[in-house]
Amino acid sequence: MKKRGQLKLSFGMIFSIILIVIFITFSFFAIKKFLDVQNTVEVGKFANDFQNDVDKIWKGSQGSEVKTYSLPKEITHLCFVDYTSGEKGIYGNLYKNMEQLYYENENMFFYPLGSSQGLDARELKHIDLKKITETDNPFCLESIKGKITLTIKKDFGETLVTIER
Repeated sequence: MKKRGQLKLSFGMIFSIILIVIFITFSFFAIKKFLDVQNTVEVGKFANDFQNDVDKIWKGSQGSEVKTYSLPKEITHLCFVDYTSGEKGIYGNLYKNMEQLYYENENMFFYPLGSSQGLDARELKHIDLKKITETDNPFCLESIKGKITLTIKKDFGETLVTIER
């Protein structure tokens, strides 16, 4: 007599396996969405902190401050673009790419496009965009390992703040 091995799985066992697979898939999806929300919050926090620091220097008669901010690692560059003048400088090739996010008042862009979860362009107030983009338009600052360092500066007699590398 030969005996054959037989695998018997009940309906309950098969249903349980299917449910486990569905729960694991949903868990990975939820974690990914949570991390996307974290990146969006980090970009929003950067924009608010940066605007507050610019306002602080702008309200004074003069000042200069070197600041380091955190950004999501997906963002490689922070750029300032003046769309009332043409492209120039080493990042001139990014000018046309960022133009698709320009509607009316935006002057600060995160590159690559889409890396900041829908907050790719913002208006930064109280900055001298003409002076910032005088030699490079767009004027881009590189983010290294999620950190960006820049100088916020206002000289005596100036009405607006400039951003420097």
